[in-house]
Amino acid sequence: MTAPSLAAAPPALTGRRNLEGNEACALGAIRAGCRFFAGYPITPSSEVAETMARELPKVGGTFIQMEDEIASMGAVIGASMGGVTAMTATSGPGFSLKQENLGYACGAEIPCVIVNVMRGGPSTGMPTRPAQGDILQARWGTHGDHAVIVLAPASVGEAYSETIRAVELSETLRVPVVVLLDEVIGHLTETVDLGAVPETPGIARPFATGPREGFLPYAETADLVPPMPRPGDGYRSHCTGLTHGPDGFPTQTPAIAAAALTRTTDKLVLHRARIESWREQATEDADLLIVAIGISARAARQAVKDLRAEGLKVGLFRPVTLWPFPETPLREAVAAAGTRKVLVPEMNQGQLVLEVERVLAGRAEVAGLSRIDGETLTPDEIAGAAREALK
Repeated sequence: MTAPSLAAAPPALTGRRNLEGNEACALGAIRAGCRFFAGYPITPSSEVAETMARELPKVGGTFIQMEDEIASMGAVIGASMGGVTAMTATSGPGFSLKQENLGYACGAEIPCVIVNVMRGGPSTGMPTRPAQGDILQARWGTHGDHAVIVLAPASVGEAYSETIRAVELSETLRVPVVVLLDEVIGHLTETVDLGAVPETPGIARPFATGPREGFLPYAETADLVPPMPRPGDGYRSHCTGLTHGPDGFPTQTPAIAAAALTRTTDKLVLHRARIESWREQATEDADLLIVAIGISARAARQAVKDLRAEGLKVGLFRPVTLWPFPETPLREAVAAAGTRKVLVPEMNQGQLVLEVERVLAGRAEVAGLSRIDGETLTPDEIAGAAREALK
């Protein structure tokens, strides 16, 4: 497999362009080296697949529409095991269907990127309406203890750049990465400077090198990322969703099983500085701090400006990396400003607020602001809740 390289961007992926968020996701993936996409159309993510179908063949890539979301995830895993950088996209019910195979990718440490454009739920829900109800599912949707990274863009430009980052994190750390958009960001059109992404070489997936004899496909390395055997290179390996030892074969030996599972989660802890990303606005003296993602953070950004104009000390903390959650940066922002209260606006019945409460653990009073009717939270709603909290 050719290493993902930002320096080798196709001519079509340079310059300033008006793009939808979903389209930007697809172009970002291609820019980062994605050359295989398997998916099934589902509102409101279908434009990701449509863009991939149009653009992938231009760079020698492969697009395939599968019969359903389960098969789509399976095809992505198979392509990745074959040495190709691979991605899929879905929404709501489709994301639920992908969870079993996503668990396989977590357990077998198979790189892949999953774009989930959130819509109302549960079940079929409201296919054309925005929501943020998959925050916890993105982290804990599949069963068992598992490692996964979730990135939450809040603009079309970030849909592009964070999908590039998703591919690079997935490939270099051998971990599934979810790009979590809400429907508004997915269908929002903004001008994006594709050339603004630094043209530095991407980092290749760690493929096995050296002696074939005695090769261990899941050997513990200094960076906790075992080199991956590439088909055709002569390394004998065994890949399974069962808990396995360094040799790749199933085990129920307690010490070996514990070490295998611990390494996959410790891997993210070790590389946390690379993974974590967040943005702060006016947090340095905030009496009240707003924590939000996606379109809710866009509304909160305007609310902060309006409240500051009134003389109220309000700031915004926006996780770009949603999972693992940027715990230390949030605690430090609250401690540095002496923040008394935290408001978490989100388009669900209260998912992100649970994590914020856990992280702050009484360091500040935390309140949630929910909306679940298929409409977005407005700056006025968020500002009103902030004013009430500061009384």
